[in-house]
Amino acid sequence: MINEQNLNSLSGANVVDSDGHKIGSVGQIYVDSDSGRPSWATVKTGLFGTSESFVPLEQAEETGGDLRVPFSKDFVKDAPRIESDGELSEAEEDELYAYYRDSSRSGGTGGTGDDFAGNGTGVGTGTTGVGTGTTGGTFVDDVDRDRDTGRGVGGDDAMTRSEERLNVGTERVETGRARLRKYVVTDHETVTVPVEREEVRLEREPITDGNAGDALDGPDISEAEHEVVLTEERPVVDKETVPVERVRLDTETVSDTERVEADVRKEEVELDGDADGRRGV
Repeated sequence: MINEQNLNSLSGANVVDSDGHKIGSVGQIYVDSDSGRPSWATVKTGLFGTSESFVPLEQAEETGGDLRVPFSKDFVKDAPRIESDGELSEAEEDELYAYYRDSSRSGGTGGTGDDFAGNGTGVGTGTTGVGTGTTGGTFVDDVDRDRDTGRGVGGDDAMTRSEERLNVGTERVETGRARLRKYVVTDHETVTVPVEREEVRLEREPITDGNAGDALDGPDISEAEHEVVLTEERPVVDKETVPVERVRLDTETVSDTERVEADVRKEEVELDGDADGRRGV
């Protein structure tokens, strides 16, 4: 009979079936909070104990430091797969009870419907922690445990170890736009231009032998007029449009470096449990 007094001695103990064959080792023990009696235990099976199966403790016995259950090894391993690090819901507990009630498949003394009738609330205790729950039993473990994810643990004896790696590349994204626009502005310019003009002045010269002939030509006394045309230069403003330069937009590529940081995960492999290769699991 498994009771509160021998819980500690079962921590990590071997679990054997009805024929004395080792099934695995004790993982966690779930205790009913109403009665205080152990109700369920998980059995760590598979490579390095990465899988856990639930087994009822109503008919289990402690024998020579081992936990003997009245079921065959294969029957326990084929039990419904339920996460062992959380709370057992009523539906999960009912599923386990229904499985173990079928004594025709158990390969051992089995159990009957009357043997597995409990579904109360409970507190789970285990090898490394204690948890509380509202249905069935719960267990809170402060040690990370590998779980069988179905990858790399199957038909052979090898386990696939994976890790994340950073694949860093570049992508071209739009960061802005540049636009070339032409508009008209008006400037006021002042230019100095030299100009010429004619002015009239009166010149007098005495009669000399050189000009006496011109002076005595004509009547002695008469009236006469002489006209002179005066001219001047004026600035003339004209405008013309001339091309002065060509302007275009162009881009250039500037190389730089940026530091990229990210968290990556990787799996590690460690040996846990019975390391004696001569003993079967």
